[in-house]
Amino acid sequence: MMMDRIYLDYAATAPVLPEVLEAMIPFFVSCYGNPSGIHGTGREARKAVEQARRETAEVLGAESREILFTSGGSESDNLAIQGTAHALREKGKHLITSRIEHPAVLNTCRRLEEEGFRVTYLAPDRTGRISPESVREAMEPDTILVSIMTANNEIGTIQPAAEIGAVCREKGILFHTDAVQAVGLLPVRADRLNADLISLSAHKFHGPKGVGALYVRKGTRLDALICGGSQERGLRAGTENVPGIVGLGKAIRIAEAEREENAGRIRELRDTLEKRILQAVPDAAVNGDPELRLPNNCHLSFPGVESEALLLRLDLAGIAASGGSACTSGSTEPSHVLKAIGLEDEYIRGSIRLTLGRETTREDTEKTAQVLPEIVRDLRSMRGL
Repeated sequence: MMMDRIYLDYAATAPVLPEVLEAMIPFFVSCYGNPSGIHGTGREARKAVEQARRETAEVLGAESREILFTSGGSESDNLAIQGTAHALREKGKHLITSRIEHPAVLNTCRRLEEEGFRVTYLAPDRTGRISPESVREAMEPDTILVSIMTANNEIGTIQPAAEIGAVCREKGILFHTDAVQAVGLLPVRADRLNADLISLSAHKFHGPKGVGALYVRKGTRLDALICGGSQERGLRAGTENVPGIVGLGKAIRIAEAEREENAGRIRELRDTLEKRILQAVPDAAVNGDPELRLPNNCHLSFPGVESEALLLRLDLAGIAASGGSACTSGSTEPSHVLKAIGLEDEYIRGSIRLTLGRETTREDTEKTAQVLPEIVRDLRSMRGL
């Protein structure tokens, strides 16, 4: 990380912690065995993979055998949704999700529609919440899966995932939740969420990029996406990314141990930053649920300003922010999340996302609270506003 810059894009990715990197390094250099090997070098690698599996399972309140390692959140979402759909297609071909899911969920559902599956896309309320009642009403006799995220990656709104999961459990329908943004900020426990499938990605909680996990409740049927060897119980073929998996295990253990303390400190910084910006910028607005929101998320709209111009000016001032999901940053289309919650066009065009993290300091937020309103005023004056 460039230490002279202020980084406020933790929802996109977080830096690898020094202790996580330290734990990973031996598995690049000295403990380099293939976990499938029967010799000592291979067994050493296998032991490290299984230790990480136990660490991940403990955080999720799961059994080790219920954890599969993947390449990240997108693969976990794909495996959960496509794997369930293909495994249960004789039982039914209807799925339920929401209009504000991550593209890894939405595009997977669209792919399934091309295969003849039917998908209901639920509309959120103005704050981005999906009601359990709307999920219940959308269920059909052949519904096989509901996929609703734990917390939104753009506006931070926390969903009533446990209640939705309870509705699914009552009806005998599988429930998948993308919890990629939640680890380290919210308790993510499979039993409390009533979840059958939970997606995680290590780089969101200070682990390495390119590795993730999928919780699969025992007894849940999945078809594999990747054909090959018997790794990950035959559901994810390919030699395991041992250094990455070790890093995920170390990172998730630290994230959970420090979660309450970090979340409380970050929320306080976020609230102060948000308050100062709203006081300094007329017509500025916060998007998402004002209370039921990730503690690090500050999603703002500034009518009369184009978000790209604002983000470029912030970058020149040494502040890294985002216009929304990192996975859609190359798109010219307006945010599907902001459109789904009914935000007016001028508020969509002027929206940015500030997300704080473990390394964010009070000095960072104070400078941002000073610089951002100045840039907004300047951009508005250039348009005669």
